[in-house]
Amino acid sequence: MEHNYGADNIKVLKGLEAVRKRPGMYIGDTNIGGLHHMIYEVVDNSIDEAMAGFCDTINVTLTRDGSAKISDNGRGIPVAMHPTEKISAATVVLTVLHAGGKFDKDTYKVSGGLHGVGVSVVNALSKKLVLDIQRDGYCWHEDFAAGIPQNELSQGAATKKTGTCVEFWPDDSIFEIVVFDREILAKRFAELAYLNPKITINFSDERDGFKKSYHFEGGLTSFVTDMNKTNALSKAVSFCGGEDDVIVEFALLYNESYSESLLSFVNNIKTPDGGTHEAGFRAGLTRAITNYIAANASAREKDTKITGDDVREGLVAVISVKVPEPQFEGQTKSKLGSSYVKPITQKMVFETLVKYFEENPNEARAIMNKALLAARGREAAKRARDLTRKKDNINSVGTLPGKLADCQSKEASECEIYLVEGDSAGGSAKQGRDRGFQAILPLRGKILNVEKSRLDKILQSEEIKNMITAFGCGVGEEFDENRLRYHKIIIMTDADVDGSHIQTLLLTFFFRFLTPIIEKGYVYLAQPPLYLYKKGKKKIYLKDERALNEFLIETGIESREFEGVGEADLIDYLKLVAQYRSMLNELKKRFNIISAVRHMIENPDLIGLPYPQLFDEIKAKIESDGFNILNSYLNDDEIRIYAQTANGLEELVISDLLFTNAIFEEALHIHSKMKERGLDLGSDPVAILDEIEESAKKGADIQRYKGLGEMNPDQLWETTMNPENRRLLKISIEDMQKASDIFELFMGDEVEPRRDYIQAHAKDVKHLDV
Repeated sequence: MEHNYGADNIKVLKGLEAVRKRPGMYIGDTNIGGLHHMIYEVVDNSIDEAMAGFCDTINVTLTRDGSAKISDNGRGIPVAMHPTEKISAATVVLTVLHAGGKFDKDTYKVSGGLHGVGVSVVNALSKKLVLDIQRDGYCWHEDFAAGIPQNELSQGAATKKTGTCVEFWPDDSIFEIVVFDREILAKRFAELAYLNPKITINFSDERDGFKKSYHFEGGLTSFVTDMNKTNALSKAVSFCGGEDDVIVEFALLYNESYSESLLSFVNNIKTPDGGTHEAGFRAGLTRAITNYIAANASAREKDTKITGDDVREGLVAVISVKVPEPQFEGQTKSKLGSSYVKPITQKMVFETLVKYFEENPNEARAIMNKALLAARGREAAKRARDLTRKKDNINSVGTLPGKLADCQSKEASECEIYLVEGDSAGGSAKQGRDRGFQAILPLRGKILNVEKSRLDKILQSEEIKNMITAFGCGVGEEFDENRLRYHKIIIMTDADVDGSHIQTLLLTFFFRFLTPIIEKGYVYLAQPPLYLYKKGKKKIYLKDERALNEFLIETGIESREFEGVGEADLIDYLKLVAQYRSMLNELKKRFNIISAVRHMIENPDLIGLPYPQLFDEIKAKIESDGFNILNSYLNDDEIRIYAQTANGLEELVISDLLFTNAIFEEALHIHSKMKERGLDLGSDPVAILDEIEESAKKGADIQRYKGLGEMNPDQLWETTMNPENRRLLKISIEDMQKASDIFELFMGDEVEPRRDYIQAHAKDVKHLDV
């Protein structure tokens, strides 16, 4: 088989001008998604080399100066003169839209880079790009700026290696954000390693020293096994085969959950919107399981009608197809449209599962029973939905929940409904609202956690039934967005840990069963104030402690003057001091002798000292504060000092536990920003801030609300419900899969992953409400 890959293989389709003017056409957007798409485009080229059999290692590095460097050990981009463009073929690939080896069927049978715009678009949208190639016995180098070559491709030192290295700096005049998110990239690299088990992807982040290699010999079998987060009902089934140049690979298993988790890929490109390969997979799966039920279920069970949704309950699956010339929707390739892929995929999935069921009767029966149970649950859910459905037109109030105080308007775009925690707050909200367009539905306590229940049980919950009935749009198979009675659904809870839990339970319900309502931007969180400041006739509501601090600063400095310091600069500086004081107060909860801890923050050179020297410095500081040191210990990795302070006997422990604490690091950062301002107020800035705030508090009454029920109707209207004054937080979904994973992690049945997460992130907690 001939594998020549030279300048003649690079086909040109012309044109690059529009990329910088309309980048969204090529990378989706200029925000976080488009930024990472730049890396994916370059990595996909290396993956294509791997699929062609010429690459097994890809290195990705995020550098300290903001660039991304991607290298591989493939053949290297051709460097010879292009036959029609009369410049190096490598330069053509980097500067001409629709140029690359993907258009030449002899070079790449299948590839993720379909349109040949990938690396040229990356070049066009980078303020700087450096290309290094190892090929034809030499190293080659070329520099680009905003897509324009800064020199010709130059030949360097001799080498026996081959490969390509692209390093680029995203253009901050185009992108809204240019800081790469490691977690997003790591997830994608793990996927690529699962999909290509012969490849190793080495990922490093120079910004903090992170390094990880991704290599999975088990391929898709490992993928679905690792995706599974609960008890499995079956072992993983996997298959790989081909027909008419289409390669189909899939793996699946079943677990005890009530949801489906399916990922699909075409030529290693994730297709979140599915397409013909997913449709074929689902059709083959449904046919295989319904046939098995028809042949093996009891006479009574055979009468149960099974749907595609039923057979996918508890399914964990990955399908990956390799297609020579796939038809996608757009450059971001979110959905496959090639119709011929569906029958091929359907046939292979059906035949594989029929054989699997014959060879594994116990697991086949477990999967059959799972589908039958899901079907019975669906029928029960339908009966429960019938109880919540209104019997006449959608605006009828005859069958609405008794607790609902509906609004007078029947125009959904004008109407809003408040889901209010507790009957007491619900009563105040009903009295304080504008009856014309505001409806109130009080909720008693915490609703059912829908992440742990099937729909039929969920619909037996009185609070959830009330919400569904009030919304009017139905749920599940009968969901109809056009019947939604309110275009603002506002969750209003207390600003405490219980209120946050209720918010989370409600958002879990919306995400799992009313996703389109969130996607349309109809779901909001109310932001009730925590504080009321009253002085004379002056009355100000303040959202939280930070807003209170800022208000007290602005009010208190009216009676103070600092020579050579402008009012605006002083306010900004004192706001930083307030943040610093807040960090010190948080540290005080975790570490003793806070004056010594503060001394290290304000003298950061001490942190780098050897422990014996730091030991002497800290002891001297504690003694200078007038505290009596009773005992002290110095070890290689720890300092312990026991002192009699104004608070009694206190123990200060200085170790990595202190220096790596997230609050300590944040305090260091804020104090460095304070020093950058260069303001000298003559004494301790925290003490000055305290004096200024006390001045603002003199003669004032500051009330802290513990709950909504403490507000009378007028206050609730004025602060939280009046559209002219209120603050609402709109709920949106940036990454559907990531959001799903988070809900599963925090609200699901499995305790172990949740505990691991809490232990891993415990040091990042700044405020803990217990």
